[in-house]
Amino acid sequence: MISHGNNRKLLTPEREALILEALGNGVRTISELAATLQVSEATVRRDLRTLEQRGELQRVHGGAVRVDEGTKRELLFHEKATLRADEKERIAEAALGLIENGDSVYLDGGSTVLALARKLESRRELTVVTNSLMAAAELMESGHKLILLGGEFRPLSRTLVGPLTSPIGEALHIGKAFFGTIGLTASGVSTTDPGEAFTKKLILGRAEQAILLADSGKFGRTSLVEAGKLDDFDIVVTDSGAPSELQKILKKNKIKLIMA
Repeated sequence: MISHGNNRKLLTPEREALILEALGNGVRTISELAATLQVSEATVRRDLRTLEQRGELQRVHGGAVRVDEGTKRELLFHEKATLRADEKERIAEAALGLIENGDSVYLDGGSTVLALARKLESRRELTVVTNSLMAAAELMESGHKLILLGGEFRPLSRTLVGPLTSPIGEALHIGKAFFGTIGLTASGVSTTDPGEAFTKKLILGRAEQAILLADSGKFGRTSLVEAGKLDDFDIVVTDSGAPSELQKILKKNKIKLIMA
């Protein structure tokens, strides 16, 4: 626990600095941060919102994790799943409304798309194509027709990616393809892995309708490899925190925007 000296209340910049120091390279809960700073959980939540808006951390369910912009480390899958969990659930629910019984759909890797996969039991007679082993595991007893892309296994995202996905991908015509992303800017979407970018572009070329599921924390972020242009997508499903400037760009490019 940090001693404030003469019970002096910490100023906001002091609290913010101490929060970032406490986070280090790991996840901390709101209650842990409140105890460390000797402030209320409500105060910690306000500080976390401010720091997230500045891009210095990302809130997760019940806490926060520091963002290392220098290395742009891609989080492990279980870490991603905790980031903006409530927003991802709302986005997935909104995306479910785009799927009708009998559709052919593609599910990309990523925690938001996985949240959608878990909701597909409410639909009937789907043909589901995916490169995500996590999505496949969720759907293996769903009764839907399930097709897995071949390819090189990428442990970080638990997906099959790269040029070996071409033989199956190029043989398919997909009605609705749902994609996740690490970053979204006016230029398009990006990822840390060239093999993953290859497979995203492959499916973008095979889909009748391309739908991007991206929480507002992805807006304005870029990563190593471009995985698609903005105008490759027909619909973007996001949450109410999406920046107004990028909303305007989407509308200008005639990309349908759904706010979950």
